[in-house]
Amino acid sequence: MKLRVGFLFGGDSVEHEVSIISAIQAMNACDEERAQAIPLYISKDRDFYYFDHIPTAQEFSSMEEVKKNAVAVSLVKKGNTVTIEPIERKLFFKPLGAIDLAIPVMHGTNGEDGTIQGFLEMLNLPYAGCDGIAAACGQDKVVMKHILCDSHLPVCPWTWFYAHQFESRMEEIKAEIRALGYPVVIKPACLGSSVGIAIAHEEAELLEAVQDAAQYDNKIVVEKMVANLREINCSVLGTVFDCQTSVLEEVGKGSHEILDYEKKYLGQGGKSAKGVKGAMKGAGSAKGAAKSAGMASAARIVPAPIEEAETQKIQQLAKKTFEVLGASGVCRIDFMMDDQTKEIYVNEINTIPGSLAFYLWQEEQVDFTQLIDRLIDQAIDRQRRREKMITSFETNILANYRG
Repeated sequence: MKLRVGFLFGGDSVEHEVSIISAIQAMNACDEERAQAIPLYISKDRDFYYFDHIPTAQEFSSMEEVKKNAVAVSLVKKGNTVTIEPIERKLFFKPLGAIDLAIPVMHGTNGEDGTIQGFLEMLNLPYAGCDGIAAACGQDKVVMKHILCDSHLPVCPWTWFYAHQFESRMEEIKAEIRALGYPVVIKPACLGSSVGIAIAHEEAELLEAVQDAAQYDNKIVVEKMVANLREINCSVLGTVFDCQTSVLEEVGKGSHEILDYEKKYLGQGGKSAKGVKGAMKGAGSAKGAAKSAGMASAARIVPAPIEEAETQKIQQLAKKTFEVLGASGVCRIDFMMDDQTKEIYVNEINTIPGSLAFYLWQEEQVDFTQLIDRLIDQAIDRQRRREKMITSFETNILANYRG
């Protein structure tokens, strides 16, 4: 019997549309012999919708289109089963069935930060990817950087503050930033896809950058800008028990600036990666998945043109980052390298990367379908491990309680 795999995507984050693209790619890559992909879309209003087919990107052009092609539902735990229940039952009701496990393909707030993982935990539904704690640590750059620093991993000189304290602590914060040395990168602590990021080359640019970042988060991270910047990424697949690293990619080569949202997802201004040209082939292009190939459309070079010793060092750092954060599933760890000094810094982990970083595994002879198969296996394996662990005790404390 086929596994019914629920792909959760959308959500109310600024990466909503990117999530749709990633999920369509992933669902079209699902092995039809082994599993049935069940699309479970979450609107920006946090409502769940079920599609009885793998949708195209055009079906999300408006909520009217979504409601025309999908059914508003909720996920309900019934004993050991999680079923998909329509919000409104029509006269001739057709059961929508159960799901055996879930693969969250949600980027950013309420999807990549432990929120949806906690929901799946409460349903006792097996799911792929990071658990709630690892997801939350990976999403909050302040928490993540503290863990990385405590684990002696190389991180750029940095500081952070609450946006609401900026005016009252302005001189103190400015002094901390001057100590880092301009230029600096200002970013919201809990966002991805380079949204809300700005570079301040001098103190006069700082206020505007902070105000921009504060629109997205109350925690603001400030990092010293890496000179002669090269952005190198590495994917890690597996669990803390057993994981492997992918080939490396270089993104935005030659710009020495942060790759922004448009260049990441609309593929503007750059050379396509080897093996990524036509990235949607086999991942939904024929079914109208999207004009953009998601993260696979960004300006990138795969494998990254760096020395073998540098490649090995980054892969080792990626694996250690994955392990100390307690990650699982398929992640992408982003690095920054100074092209002159060759200093390498861990920038961040993406616990649900755009396009699930499938394009980095093609070079390792792991195609997108095999990648989804491994995520399914991981979800099943984690559930088996958890069922063997003690999580509660049978007690009679309440029987004698007289409060």
